[in-house]
Amino acid sequence: MPRFTYKAVDATGEVVEGEMEAVDRSAVIERLRSGGNVPIRADEARGAGALKIKGLRGGPSQKEIALLTRELATLLHAGLPLERALSTLAEISDNGAVRTLMGRIRDSVRGGSTLADALETYDQIFPTFYSGMVRAGEAGGNLEAVLTRLADTLQKSRAIRENVKSALQYPILVLLLAGVTVVVLMTAVIPEFRPLFDDTGTPLPMATRVVVGISDFFRAYWWALAGGLAFFTYALHRHNRTVSGRLRRDRLVLKLPLFGSLVTQINVARFCRTLGTLMSNGVTILGALSMATETLENRALAESVAEVRGRLQKGEGLTRPLRETGRFPGLALQLIEVGEESGQLETMLLRVADIYEEETERTIGRLLGLLVPVITIGLGVVVAFIIGSLLSAMLSVYDLPF
Repeated sequence: MPRFTYKAVDATGEVVEGEMEAVDRSAVIERLRSGGNVPIRADEARGAGALKIKGLRGGPSQKEIALLTRELATLLHAGLPLERALSTLAEISDNGAVRTLMGRIRDSVRGGSTLADALETYDQIFPTFYSGMVRAGEAGGNLEAVLTRLADTLQKSRAIRENVKSALQYPILVLLLAGVTVVVLMTAVIPEFRPLFDDTGTPLPMATRVVVGISDFFRAYWWALAGGLAFFTYALHRHNRTVSGRLRRDRLVLKLPLFGSLVTQINVARFCRTLGTLMSNGVTILGALSMATETLENRALAESVAEVRGRLQKGEGLTRPLRETGRFPGLALQLIEVGEESGQLETMLLRVADIYEEETERTIGRLLGLLVPVITIGLGVVVAFIIGSLLSAMLSVYDLPF
């Protein structure tokens, strides 16, 4: 009998993982449900997960998933049965991976699976909370509304990610050009002046000796510098792939001036929107909290929020444990507290998400407005120092006042 690895949320809101033997994946899901758990994932232990998405490499992007979700909601609103709607999506798509994915999900539904069960098979493609929300929508008979909200959530999350990427492109380009400029000066320009300085026999100014020394070091040991940079990059990559390494990195990121605030805003907006959307669609607060925690990209924040679940089970509410983590902004905590007291927690969570998504855009604009001038000024200072040291040496060679 094959073994399956599974991941589920139990009745207390805890995420549980393990292995069990079963005839097939449906039996695993049924056993988990009969035990009062909400299945998140169930895959064969012998690498079946990779086989299930074979042929889907390079396919559906987050943008395409959001579009598919909205199109499915539209088709259901038009009165099409679920199986027919999935077939239509498979037929109209120009992307082969999307056609394959929709076809497989349709076949699972045709075979008697719920849409949520069919989606759980592709947890590597869909976000963690996706199937949970769909399951809540199917149970409540409002699948169309849930899919619409899911599409909104995915699009807003993607918009934030795209804003961050586009905002960083120009500063990174300027930084790369600055590095290339300095390297060219040190390896190609400075050496051209070296014979002139050596022939005079005149002691060079301190600034010029420093620049010439750095240039000589660059030319003689460029291979060591390149190797050291490659090794550092590799070591940093390996470090960040470990659980403890990524946690240390994410804690450091949160302490950075300006950038740490931006990361906090992005994660708070995503967390609150996911939690609010799940709760408004009938998912219990403990189950919703477990799923929303997994959407946090910063592991330091995720670790802090995970500690909240235990205190929430004891009846302490949501606001106080979140406040004591020291990770959430004051305004967010105040609005969440108002939501708890008024019985409109879901509405307030979505309002917090709206506020911090808007604040994220403003913060990105401020960072971009500050970062580019700082890099430009820094490059100007470095180039001015190099040119000034050369000019100082040339004037001293001809005994001219500087």
